Amino acid sequence: MTVHPSSRTQIQALIASLAGTDVQRETAVARLTVIGARAVERLVALVEAGAASPAPARAAALRTLEGIGDARALDAALDALDDPDDRVATAAASAVRPFLRGRRGPLAVDRLTAIALDTARPGRIRAAAVQTLGSLERSTLTPLWKALKDDADPTVRALVGSRGPKKEDPAGEAVALLGNAAERGLPDDPGTVRHAITLAGGTVALSQLHAIIERVREREAAEAGAARRGEWMRARAAAHAALANRGSLLAVYDLREALESADAPLPVEFLAALTLVGDRSCLEPIAAAYARARASQGWWRQHLADAFRAIVARERITRRNAVIKKIEKRWGDALRALWAGTAGRAG
Repeated sequence: MTVHPSSRTQIQALIASLAGTDVQRETAVARLTVIGARAVERLVALVEAGAASPAPARAAALRTLEGIGDARALDAALDALDDPDDRVATAAASAVRPFLRGRRGPLAVDRLTAIALDTARPGRIRAAAVQTLGSLERSTLTPLWKALKDDADPTVRALVGSRGPKKEDPAGEAVALLGNAAERGLPDDPGTVRHAITLAGGTVALSQLHAIIERVREREAAEAGAARRGEWMRARAAAHAALANRGSLLAVYDLREALESADAPLPVEFLAALTLVGDRSCLEPIAAAYARARASQGWWRQHLADAFRAIVARERITRRNAVIKKIEKRWGDALRALWAGTAGRAG
């Protein structure tokens, strides 16, 4: 496929962004997925570069290739199943999904089945293989589910269940996983939790979502590595978004505390939840975070401002309010910027 020079330059810049910040990476994934087949060769090259490229960039490239679904990605995804970095290997397992029913489907199914059964591999990689295989017909997978139903790894057991994942009811499986996570304990893979919340966060009990936020917060704090903490934080953010979309104020305190302790931009779902359900007690932490933010963090400042203004409007707060006066005294410059979009308010 011929790639126009201007497109080549754009693709190259987006590929480079996969090694950037979380926001840069997610934006690049979205844009490269839209570009589609023209970006496949460079994405495959990034994956095949191995340790010469950062693991988050390789994992993001695999997620993009999954979204594009071009057959040229299959060999790179199969090779990446053996990547020493768990994030890359789990992304590779998902990237194989579009090819399970294609000409080379039997090879892909065999590789994923071998990984699912390999107890020497990390549980999160085996679970990713199980999730990908779960998109196939139940009759095809019955022997595997039988072999795994009593597996020693709790995440694998939770995914398989007593009868194995049901293609016709993925939300039902997600509900079961979230119930188990809330009442018994989290699986080892934060991505599994986040995906389940995306599927079933609108139907499980609000108390379960709240319990998951509490459990995830504890797990997040216990993780030694920044990357792993970030993955759990994104799972917590998804739970906050699910609660907020249902109008629940159960975890507003955690939104407030997350802002107070943040030394870097939070996942955007935190800001979305603040915008929907934050109250006046969140205004000071928002202003403090805005004042701490660097000028280069424009997207973060904009989301903070949007949340601030939404709360001011919802609670009908004026410049004469005691909270606003307190903010003005401590963060006057920040307040002037935050208040700029609240035209028409009293005072």
